[in-house]
Amino acid sequence: MILKNIWLILFVVWGLPLTFYRSKFRKIVYQTDSWTINIKPVFLKELKALFGNMYPENPNYLKFRNFYRFYLVIYMLLFTSYITFSQKNTMNEITTGSSIPAFKLPDQNGNLFDVNSVLGKKNLVIYFYPKDDSPGCTAQACSFRDQFEDFTEADAMVIGISGQSVESHKKFAEKHRLSFTLLSDEGNIVRKQFGVPTNFLGLLPGRVTYVVDKQGKVIYLFNSQMQAEKHVDEALRILKELK
Repeated sequence: MILKNIWLILFVVWGLPLTFYRSKFRKIVYQTDSWTINIKPVFLKELKALFGNMYPENPNYLKFRNFYRFYLVIYMLLFTSYITFSQKNTMNEITTGSSIPAFKLPDQNGNLFDVNSVLGKKNLVIYFYPKDDSPGCTAQACSFRDQFEDFTEADAMVIGISGQSVESHKKFAEKHRLSFTLLSDEGNIVRKQFGVPTNFLGLLPGRVTYVVDKQGKVIYLFNSQMQAEKHVDEALRILKELK
């Protein structure tokens, strides 16, 4: 859990003293003792004082300016490292034209599903979602359910993948009468093979849908965390064009 949230932990830990010294610095610069200065949208004078030498005779100004500079530089380095690390993690991500990796995962009934058993026989709509029974994921799954016959007519198999257990998937499927396959990717092994990105500093698993032809090639992908139901519409649109 710590490793999964390491960036958030670093941002919070380093952000606390940064917030403290910025508050002290702002009060000196704007010559007030009111805490409300921390939420006021005034920055120009603060920036001039931070990168200049506005009150050279004031030792408190010099002290808190230097502390503020130090913590701000380290915070920016942390943010740059996070961006660089995130980009490296997605360098080998599956994109349009890529062949999907072979994988085996248990479905909601505990049966082992091998993607090779359907490659060459069906078009595939493989969608990665964050969590069973969350509002967005429920809306997305129910939309796939409601248009299941349209996917069948397009000779396509719908496969949902997330990191919850088989038991969680089974409850989710039964509760919402889902008629398609849900795969349990505990440890996010397959998610990593596809290079599905995360959101919100790595805290939230991404929501990405891949449309795969019978040759196992990705012909389209749709990445949107918030537009959950649009994944269904986009997948159907591409399948109809494929026909």
